[in-house]
Amino acid sequence: MRVRVWSARAILLAGVVLCGAFQPGECAAAPSEEMIARGKALVIAGDCASCHTVDPQKPFAGGKRIETPFGSITSPNLTPDRDTGIGGWSDDDFVRALREGVSPSGARYYPAFPYPSFTKLTRDDILAIRAYLGTIAPVSNRAPPPDLRWPLNYRVLMRAWNALFFTPGIFQPDQSKSAEWNRGGYLVEGLAHCGACHTPKNMFGADKAGQAFGGSAIQGVFAPRLDAAARSGLKSWSVDDIVEYLQSGRNARSHAGPLMSEVIVNSTSRMADADVRAIAVYLKGLPAGAPEPEVTPPSPESMRDGQRIYRSACVACHEIDGSSAPRIYPPLPGNANLQSADAASTIRIILDGAQTVTTPRAPNPGSMPSYPKLTDQEIADVTNYIRNSWGNAAPVVSADEVAKARRR
Repeated sequence: MRVRVWSARAILLAGVVLCGAFQPGECAAAPSEEMIARGKALVIAGDCASCHTVDPQKPFAGGKRIETPFGSITSPNLTPDRDTGIGGWSDDDFVRALREGVSPSGARYYPAFPYPSFTKLTRDDILAIRAYLGTIAPVSNRAPPPDLRWPLNYRVLMRAWNALFFTPGIFQPDQSKSAEWNRGGYLVEGLAHCGACHTPKNMFGADKAGQAFGGSAIQGVFAPRLDAAARSGLKSWSVDDIVEYLQSGRNARSHAGPLMSEVIVNSTSRMADADVRAIAVYLKGLPAGAPEPEVTPPSPESMRDGQRIYRSACVACHEIDGSSAPRIYPPLPGNANLQSADAASTIRIILDGAQTVTTPRAPNPGSMPSYPKLTDQEIADVTNYIRNSWGNAAPVVSADEVAKARRR
């Protein structure tokens, strides 16, 4: 009899301890292995590691400094540590953070945390993400407060920002489209938050109305257009081209730059084939947005000098006609990234060089040397030459633009 009494007490005590892991009133069954696996896949698709992991030995512990036009923000800890992470949060706390951009304390997040995109996620997917994060080893790491310019360091201003620019609500499927297209839209518009980099921003850091996926300057480079623009968008790319690029970091048309390489390594190269293809189907279905800028050809002198530099420094890899060696060195004719309205990425590569990302599907590396000894005018000339030869057309780059990029 005494054994039975103590057994009952032990069961009751175990229940109390287990419930203590949740907020009051939230004693619930542990998530299933299937739910955790789905959450892991969603975390990969959302590329959470790129912002929330600094030390690979401490995944999702936060601490990465994220530069914005308004100052810097340090990514928070997503591990289940109860004091500095999300271990003490309720399910509703987590859902509210992703859907509304509001912390458990009621403070408003800044949109460097892409809640304007995550608001489109279903509750089930959000809780699956939480379930997976709950399996990560807890790490004590408290992020410092944002270092933003006055008056943006007052979070109360985010109430006005949200009122002007934030529209909450989950992704609404288009019944006239295929299930694959809608899955791609859910990922692109929501979890993968592609617009955070590829949509131009207004002076308040919000997406410019009517210019979704129209390309945007970010951290000294240019995230290219993802719409169907003829020269600088994805009109010339097939669905298979997009799939190959997202899975390997390169295709016969282009190679990923530094920022996109990080996304490919941590996210798209690890996603399920069906999800990557759904993204490609959705992107390929985007209409052309704002018209591409009218192009005034560079001066004959600039083209002549640019051709001279190109033939002395570039032909060994890119060939005289720019055809290169696809998937090893990106071809230049018809290159959408090269013809972007903003030449920041091209200038950056010439100044710093580039390293092709390696992935399981494309393990062989490729590299381009830097050319810091070229003058600002020489870099401008060769940039104008490759952006306006072989049928390409793009706005003229000045020596002043190169000088500004060099100072970054």
